[in-house]
Amino acid sequence: MSRKSKIWVRAKVLPDGEPMTIYGREAWCLRRLMEAGEKGCTPIEQPAPRWSAYVCDLKHKFGLVIDTIHEGHAGPFAGSHARYVLRSLVAIIEDSDTARAAT
Repeated sequence: MSRKSKIWVRAKVLPDGEPMTIYGREAWCLRRLMEAGEKGCTPIEQPAPRWSAYVCDLKHKFGLVIDTIHEGHAGPFAGSHARYVLRSLVAIIEDSDTARAAT
């Protein structure tokens, strides 16, 4: 699969961040975080194989501020999971969905 066939977003941190293009699962993750707002996302609610890696890339490669909140859960496989909350104010300039629709 070529990079052009992956999902992507062109975004910037408001008010005056430089535009950046984010591809693949990191783009998917950013969309999920933006849609979730203050509630945030967990891998339980939005299954994906490597949430922590996507969040790490968004934080360290793209400079986004994302909080990680550790929550306990009960049940036969009790333990904890992370809830990720996007704190940066991000605007989507363009994305693969709108670019495909325009062609």
